[in-house]
Amino acid sequence: MKIIKDLIPYLGIIAFVVIIRTFIVTPIFVQGESMVPTLNGKEVMLLKKYDTSYNRFDIVVVNKNVNGDNLIKRVIGLPGEKIRYRNQTLYINDQEIKDVYAYGRTDDFQEVTLGKDEYFLMGDNRQISLDSRSLGVIKKSEIEGTVGIIIYPFNEFGSVKK
Repeated sequence: MKIIKDLIPYLGIIAFVVIIRTFIVTPIFVQGESMVPTLNGKEVMLLKKYDTSYNRFDIVVVNKNVNGDNLIKRVIGLPGEKIRYRNQTLYINDQEIKDVYAYGRTDDFQEVTLGKDEYFLMGDNRQISLDSRSLGVIKKSEIEGTVGIIIYPFNEFGSVKK
């Protein structure tokens, strides 16, 4: 009986950690160069799972296993919008939008109309990013949450520079 009584605090700590990681925050490892120059591909960041309102230019993690990894991309298009790129210019609902995160050449693509729970995501490094241009639109249910805090490497610790 004493052994069980001694284990209760440790079981409580384990349960607490599991709940935090499952529902609130968990570390995520950035791999690849699709978000260069914002992310260099070797960071460890905190994924906020509780944040389910996604805004344009947020960085999100998508539960879409591609080459063994989740995708980390930037929200470009929001539900109900029409998205297209022409001559290095982003158009949303036929309005020109300044895309300050685009790195490299962004090839033109046909207009995409998003449904009520669909998002258009792109990596910042447009020439090499595997994103909505090739994978299609992303459903809200596929987005795990937002990232914004780098915890490693320590010299980059803090909020992602936007």
